Parts: sequence; C-alpha cells; structure tokens
Amino acid sequence: MKEIIAIIRMNKVNETKKALADAGVCSMHAMKVMGRGKMKVDFSMLDEIGPGEEIGGILADGLATGTRLIPKRLLTILVQDGEAKNVVDTIIKVNRQGNKGDGKIFVSPVTDAARVRTGERGEAAL
Repeated sequence: MKEIIAIIRMNKVNETKKALADAGVCSMHAMKVMGRGKMKVDFSMLDEIGPGEEIGGILADGLATGTRLIPKRLLTILVQDGEAKNVVDTIIKVNRQGNKGDGKIFVSPVTDAARVRTGERGEAAL
C-alpha cells in the first residue's frame, strides 16, 4: 500500500478530484493548509498589485504584509502499490502549469491499515 500526499493550489482542487474520480480513485482526504516552498516573496510589491495578480507565478490572493504562508490544499490518498504511479501522474497532469507553487507530491509506503467498522486489515481495509 502507498500513501500519496499532494499539496496543490486551492483553485485546482475540484479539477483534481474529478480527474482522480475519472481514473477510478474516489477516496481521499482534503485539508486546508498554509505553507511555503523555497521561493522568497517580496512582500513590498503587494502595495503595487491587486488581488488575483501573480507574483512570480503565485497568485497574490491571501497574501498580506508580513504573512509568509500561502493557502494550499493537502490531499491524502491511500492506494494499492500498483495504482500509485497512475495517481501521481494524474495529479501532475492536472496541476502542472509550469510555475513555482504548482505543488509537491510525496509517496510513502504504508505497512498496515485497519477498517474500524469491520476490523479488516491490510489492503482489504482500503
């Protein structure tokens, strides 16, 4: 089993959910998160631009003077080993715009899972 954690732009959530559903992946968790990558943002530019405009590929919406975190959405998806590549490729296809801030995807092994209602373990719990 694999756990796929994807951090994507807020405005790409619905498109990503639809693409994953079309690929046969319907179960996931989504959380609103705040974060930032390596890119340094010059916050002095905020006085000169308006909401919806971009700073180095990042939308200025949600940025305020002194704020260093950008709103994102974190998706957690558990899949069987053979499905992981398809899920990652689908997320990349939908979210790649060629700009900094397009997102990150992490894939980790899962050693066990348990369905609370039935007590099923392993891949049967997915």
